Amino acid sequence: MPNISRMYFITAICFLIAGILLGLQMSIAHNYVAVGAHAHINLLGWVTMSIFGAFHALNPQGAKTRLAKVQYFVYTGGVIVMTPALYLLLTGNQSLEPVVAVSSLVTFVGVLMFATIIFRTRAV
Repeated sequence: MPNISRMYFITAICFLIAGILLGLQMSIAHNYVAVGAHAHINLLGWVTMSIFGAFHALNPQGAKTRLAKVQYFVYTGGVIVMTPALYLLLTGNQSLEPVVAVSSLVTFVGVLMFATIIFRTRAV
């Protein structure tokens, strides 16, 4: 398995753990105001990163490119900043709205970079 796949899977499992912990915290407190952050942690963190990792495992040639490595750090950095900032925004810290906005755009750039990787991948 390419190293980038392993990096994605390690990062993804960390997001799954965080998403479950947040879900448990919301359930215990009966306070679901941060459900949007919970969804983003699970979908952008666990699900999407697992898919990215699987894609690279199935396409090891593309996984070796500089673009793949840069894309990992751009996307992951965006999600790592966005999800806690979104949680804090949803729980009342309105000053974090610009952080959520900018990190969302960074995450989107990471998605566009991954789209480029997909379009450049040749069928074998």
